[in-house]
Amino acid sequence: MPIKMYFKCTLNRLDNTLSGSDAMSNDLYQKIGGEAAVNAAVDVFYRRVLSDDRISDFFDDVDMERQAAKQKAFLTMAFGGPVHYTGADMRKGHAHLVARGLNDAHFNAVVENLVAALQELNVPAELIAEVGVVCESTRNDVLGK
Repeated sequence: MPIKMYFKCTLNRLDNTLSGSDAMSNDLYQKIGGEAAVNAAVDVFYRRVLSDDRISDFFDDVDMERQAAKQKAFLTMAFGGPVHYTGADMRKGHAHLVARGLNDAHFNAVVENLVAALQELNVPAELIAEVGVVCESTRNDVLGK
């Protein structure tokens, strides 16, 4: 099943049991393991991304230490954690990448790498599915749709 369809199916299932996305992600941060888990996931994620020929070119001129810190703050916020992301909104923050050709296939590759990073860290499948739903909720903004 394509990753986008998988997460849409998962979202539909979660919508039937939860009273909204806040309920879904409120304690996702804690369930995953908090700050240490987010930090580890982002580190593994970017190791994978930078070795993925489908998307690594988008990171050629990026300060990866700064990028990882922004990603950690964003994921912490998105998962219901205590840190509040202060970077650009998803649409503005990715507009320059969309201008360079960022598309659904690239977005899928990013999500695949995040899923693989979480699997490598032994995050339970049901939590990975929740993460995927959070990712999927950003697709249109990231891709400027």
